[in-house]
Amino acid sequence: EGGQHHLRGGIPQRGVAPPDGRAQHAGEVAPRAAVGAGQPALALAARVIAYGERINGLSPAYDSVQFQGGKAIVEFKRVGSGLEARDGELTGFAIAGSDRKFVWAKAEIVGRDKVAVSSPEVPNPVAVRYGWADYPVVNLWSKDGLPASPFRTDDFPMVTAPKK
Repeated sequence: EGGQHHLRGGIPQRGVAPPDGRAQHAGEVAPRAAVGAGQPALALAARVIAYGERINGLSPAYDSVQFQGGKAIVEFKRVGSGLEARDGELTGFAIAGSDRKFVWAKAEIVGRDKVAVSSPEVPNPVAVRYGWADYPVVNLWSKDGLPASPFRTDDFPMVTAPKK
């Protein structure tokens, strides 16, 4: 999985609270509306992971991507009743071609568990990222009230990767 899940290296019995769209601004220690941020998602994750309850308590997460016709079709797992954009059109998606230069992209929900991502600046996409920023403004949620986890579909070297 992408985002925090990827960085944890597959540690079992762990939950993650994805960003909920309340962007933190440069210079702030925590989001302005930080009280309670992430608590509902973590509480639901605990009910699923620690207590074995059979509820939809885990956030939507990246599953796979297909590139076709100038678009990336991203499939999500754990979508419960489906995906939705909160407060307008989807935000937080970026797309890149073989030059590895990411640009902000248009994204739209397709069916229950997919998002189509495209940009006229990238006619042949090879990678997609969602919520992959210092202060992401994101709004993809499950209809069950859980924010989607940030992810990246690429394995391009990161800026902070050690030099060889």
